[in-house]
Amino acid sequence: MEENKNLKEIVIKIEGEKWENALDKAFKKANAKANIHGFRKGKAPKSVYIKNYGIESLYMDASNYCAEDAYQKMLEECKDLDLVAQPILDIKSIDEKYIEYVFTITTKPEVKLGKYKGLGVKKESVSVSKEEIEEAINHMREHYKENIVKDGKIEKGDIAIIDFEGFKDGVALDGGKGENYPLEIGSNTFIPGFEDQLIGMSAGEEKEINVTFPSDYPAESLKGVPVVFKVKVNEVKEVKIPELDKEFFEDLDMDGIDTKEALEAQVKENIKTGKEAQAEDKYIDDLLAEIAKTTEVDVPYTMINDEEERMVDQFSQQLKMQGISIDQFYKYTNSNKDALKKQYKDEAKKRIKNRLILEEIIKKENISVTDEEIDKKIDELAVKYNMTKDEVKKEYGNNLDYIKFDLQVNKAFEVIKGE
Repeated sequence: MEENKNLKEIVIKIEGEKWENALDKAFKKANAKANIHGFRKGKAPKSVYIKNYGIESLYMDASNYCAEDAYQKMLEECKDLDLVAQPILDIKSIDEKYIEYVFTITTKPEVKLGKYKGLGVKKESVSVSKEEIEEAINHMREHYKENIVKDGKIEKGDIAIIDFEGFKDGVALDGGKGENYPLEIGSNTFIPGFEDQLIGMSAGEEKEINVTFPSDYPAESLKGVPVVFKVKVNEVKEVKIPELDKEFFEDLDMDGIDTKEALEAQVKENIKTGKEAQAEDKYIDDLLAEIAKTTEVDVPYTMINDEEERMVDQFSQQLKMQGISIDQFYKYTNSNKDALKKQYKDEAKKRIKNRLILEEIIKKENISVTDEEIDKKIDELAVKYNMTKDEVKKEYGNNLDYIKFDLQVNKAFEVIKGE
């Protein structure tokens, strides 16, 4: 175990009647499944069970039954300590008379705060170029594009709805067949040369297309191999991107946006707001990085581990929103939880140090918040997320300490920035 003066061991002993009751409970659970000659399951006397399986077989379940009681006793002993990480539980010793748990607890480390005022860190200014505005509007137009059936020949940029089947030396390729496949010409989705040979074809037309698989194609048997695709064009569609006209503005349904100039102004403001938020985040990171250079604190590994666990949980939730489980992610990436935590280690340590720095500044500057400020913040959150005040409180588990700390942090940054 990594040594740290903020790591302490608390030993909790459970004995007597409590331990005997836990062993009895464990026996009843184990006996219900035990196969003992001459007895039905669950009917063997305790002495007979122990003779066959040993009392040691009951220790694991019995220890689990007493763990919560031991945990509460540990918290009582530590009530005057500032615990900052999840206690680590282990068993020190165990026999038929008692069990001793050992809890490794972490107390808040000392922070020798460095310089945190007059840091000389400047916030980056932001600007929005015409090209950025144009690109953003083009993305909006792309979102509303339509695929319109056309009578003419296939051109680059069109979508060809095709049936196809590939053959190598006259034998159909495994998995080389498709029906009503929408292929965007110029997307380079298919083998090089395939899409180009569709240009000029019309709906209802059939053709044999000769192509050669690339030398770096994943399937070994097809690398550099010439093949023939029999293709039929079922339909041709052209992609229509809307103009900046009345119909487009109606589709956007943005208040007050009915001209190109109004849209450009709104897009510019949106881009600027996003850039300013990014600049503010970077400014805060730069300020904390500067303070960290002259701040001394020995961050216990238990705090880092807890933060890594939180980061893994956050990542897991993000994946779930995309319809992917964390186990699927591990399988796809040939990874595991330990490897993911290792990737997060440096960032986790930085987050912990930054939080300790802010807590120390709050303490040193005697920063406090009033009930009125907390209530106002709850009102703001309710409006922002379209919730009632009670729903906001429930979301925070009716623990307003999180909101209080957030407000204190905001005031701490005012001090750091010199505002």
